[in-house]
Amino acid sequence: MIRKVLAAALLSISLPCLAADGYLFAYFTKNGEDGLHLAASTDAYRWEKLGGGRSYLTPKAGKSKLMRDPCIVRGPDGTYHMVWTSGWNENNIGYASSKDLLNWSEQKELPVMAHEPGVLNAWAPEIVYDDKRAEFLIFWASTVPGKFNETAGSSEQKYNHRMYYTTTKDFKSFAPTRLFYDPGFSVIDATFVRANGKHYLIVKDETVKPPRKYLQVAEAPDLRGPFKPLSEPITPKGLWVEGPTAIQAGQDVIMYFDAYTTKHYGALRSRDMKTWENVTDRMRFPDEGTPVRMRHGTVIAVPEDVLAALRAAN
Repeated sequence: MIRKVLAAALLSISLPCLAADGYLFAYFTKNGEDGLHLAASTDAYRWEKLGGGRSYLTPKAGKSKLMRDPCIVRGPDGTYHMVWTSGWNENNIGYASSKDLLNWSEQKELPVMAHEPGVLNAWAPEIVYDDKRAEFLIFWASTVPGKFNETAGSSEQKYNHRMYYTTTKDFKSFAPTRLFYDPGFSVIDATFVRANGKHYLIVKDETVKPPRKYLQVAEAPDLRGPFKPLSEPITPKGLWVEGPTAIQAGQDVIMYFDAYTTKHYGALRSRDMKTWENVTDRMRFPDEGTPVRMRHGTVIAVPEDVLAALRAAN
C-alpha cells in the first residue's frame, strides 16, 4: 500500500559507504546483446544517458553473450565490480571489474550453478560488499528442477525460483553455492539497501498463478539474515514490475523499478522503509517509450570525478 506519509531520516545506503557527488545507473537495452549502458544524475530524478546511449562494454562471457541486469558495487579499494545475467538458460553469470567504469578487465564466466545438473537459469545477480566479513556477497535467482515442489507450477513455464549465493574476497576463489533466501514462493530480482542502520532486502514475487508480480521488503540485521517477515506489496496495485534498485538521495530512499509490461521505469521513495510515495511522475529517464529504453539495472553513488571522466569520454 502506497502512502504519501514519510518519516524519520535515513543513514547510509551504499555498501560500502561512499560520499555521493552524483549517481550512476547501469542498465541494458532490448535483450542485452550490445552490453552495458550508463545514465547519470545529480539529483536521482533527472537521468541523462551517457555516450549518446552507446554501449560501454560488449558482452563476451557465457554461451549466449548477453549482458542483462548489470549490477555494480564499489569495493573498499575503489575498484568497481560488476556481475550480470549472461544468458537466459545458463548455469553461469558474467563478471568484470574496472577502476574507472571505462576500462574493464577481461570478462569471466562464473559457473555458480554448475554443481546442479539440469538447473534452468542464473538470473539477475547482485553484488554487495560485506564489510563485517571483508568479502563480496553475490546472489541470484535459479530454478533447480525437483526442488521446492510446493510451489511448482506457480510461475511461467517450468520456472520456480529461489535465491542462491556465493562469497569471495578476491574473485579467484569462491565459497560453495548455497541457498540464500526462500520466502515460500517463486522469487527473483532481490536487491539490498541499507537504512536506519539495518539491511533491507527488496524482492519480487514471481508468482503468476494467481498473478502477483509485485515488490516487497524484508528487514534484516545482517546481510546473511535472518530476514523478518515480508512487508505488504509496495508497488502500485495491478502493475507487474521487476528489477528493483535503491539509493539514498538526501534524506530519502529512492527505489526504482522496471514496469516491464507497460514499458516504462517507475520509482517510489521513503524515509522509514515502511511508507512509500509514488514519485514516478517526477522522474525523467532516457529513451522512455522507445525500443532502446532503460531495462533492469542498478543505481550507485559515484564521485564527481568519475562522472566527469565518463562524460568527457562521450
